Formats: sequence, structure tokens, C-alpha cells
Amino acid sequence: MLGNLLGGFIVIVIGANLMGPVATQITTAKLNTSATVDTILDLVPLFFALGIMSAGVAITVGGLRNAGVM
Repeated sequence: MLGNLLGGFIVIVIGANLMGPVATQITTAKLNTSATVDTILDLVPLFFALGIMSAGVAITVGGLRNAGVM
């Protein structure tokens, strides 16, 4: 249980630290593309953040279920 809780926390911390470089790369990519692609690229940081959050929560909830808490 503790391993899964720490694993979920680590996933969220690493994902939050990678959010800045991902946003920077998206900004760089938007400079070289058309307006249609810019709209799609604007959504990439949002989906990255949602993916990191849901992965961390899923790992943590799995650990709590294995421990019988949930």
C-alpha cells in the first residue's frame, strides 16, 4: 500500500516538473505551424496534465484498494 501511495505521489511530482518543458516545446512548435494546427497544439498541455493526474490517482487508488481501505 505504501509503495503505491509513494508511486502515485512520484508520478504526480515528475509530471508536474515536466509540465514546463512540455509547454515550452509546444510554444516552439506553434511558431512553425499553421493556425489550424495551433488549435490542436494548445490542447496538448491540458491533456498531458490530465494524463499525469489520472495516472497518479489510479496508482494511489489501486494501492488503497489492495490494502482494503476502499
